[in-house]
Amino acid sequence: MDLTRRTTLGILGLLAAGSAFAHGRRMHGAMDPAQMDERIEHFIKHLAVDVNATPEQQKKLEQIAKSAAHDLAPLRSQSMEMRKQGVALFTAPTVDKNAVEQLRVKRMQNADAISRRMTQALTDAADVLSPEQRKKAAERAARWGHRG
Repeated sequence: MDLTRRTTLGILGLLAAGSAFAHGRRMHGAMDPAQMDERIEHFIKHLAVDVNATPEQQKKLEQIAKSAAHDLAPLRSQSMEMRKQGVALFTAPTVDKNAVEQLRVKRMQNADAISRRMTQALTDAADVLSPEQRKKAAERAARWGHRG
């Protein structure tokens, strides 16, 4: 799962967007934390304009997105590593079905952890925004839907 855009595009896709966007569009390897924060600030600044957020709301959204992005970074790294493990298991002379199953379980746990953290970020962002602002954010996410 590409946590750059998908994680960033949700306040959904939008706040989620904050975290994902921060990871850099389909970048390989880890992004520098300062660069990640800079991308989040840029993204949230544009989101704040779109939804008419106050400076206080913008600051809270940045904090939520940065926290989520930093929490999700190691999970993304784990996902990438597990993918490599999967390829190695599949291309081995003999496929170890037990190892494949163990890896599948780990991948599901990782995906669940990512989902829980994203849900937390989205609900935290929802607490910051008014219903009208959330509606505007959802409309923006719908416009971006074709991108990932």
